[in-house]
Amino acid sequence: MAPTSIDKHQITGLILAGGKGTRMGSVDKGLQMFRGKPMVERVLQRLQPQVSKLIINANRHLDVYEAFGAPVVPDEISGFAGPLAGLHAGLSHCETPYLVTAPCDSPFLPVDLVDKLSEALVAMKADIAVAVTGDSATQQRHPVFCLLSTHLKDDLADYLGKGGRKMDAWFAMHRQAEVQFADVTSFANINTVAELRTISLKNEPSN
Repeated sequence: MAPTSIDKHQITGLILAGGKGTRMGSVDKGLQMFRGKPMVERVLQRLQPQVSKLIINANRHLDVYEAFGAPVVPDEISGFAGPLAGLHAGLSHCETPYLVTAPCDSPFLPVDLVDKLSEALVAMKADIAVAVTGDSATQQRHPVFCLLSTHLKDDLADYLGKGGRKMDAWFAMHRQAEVQFADVTSFANINTVAELRTISLKNEPSN
């Protein structure tokens, strides 16, 4: 019988922490404290059980990120080129057939994120599986929560080399599986100091 999902030992997790944090005063968002821990540590704790190994993409404070126990890789493209540059860096250092991504500012990411993405990737024979929430009228894509085959590395490098920067535009060039998640709060990301304070007071999702 053919497998219905991907074994976690074939998947590396990549935490995207390479942004400028402009809306939060240009601070390093992954290192901001959230309920007593740096946000990146909370993401690590939720993603680590779902994958075989982890990588952190960061462009500042590399030594601080290294202290969390995962290899740290900066963008290979200069100028804070966005999450696709971080994805490219992760693919360049990934030693498993698949890579799953999550941003450093989403401390409630689903504990079944990888299971659901991998099941959809296999079922649809897709290259990329991306999380979505909401119904048909309010659907929201969350492209920084995606699972993809590492064979796309060279294609992404070519896209970036030609000046491409938009995740959805690059995703559209490949076979995608959109994976529905019921709880939109699991994908809440923290972009401002006000959101950091407000979201920290909310109840954590039960997933």
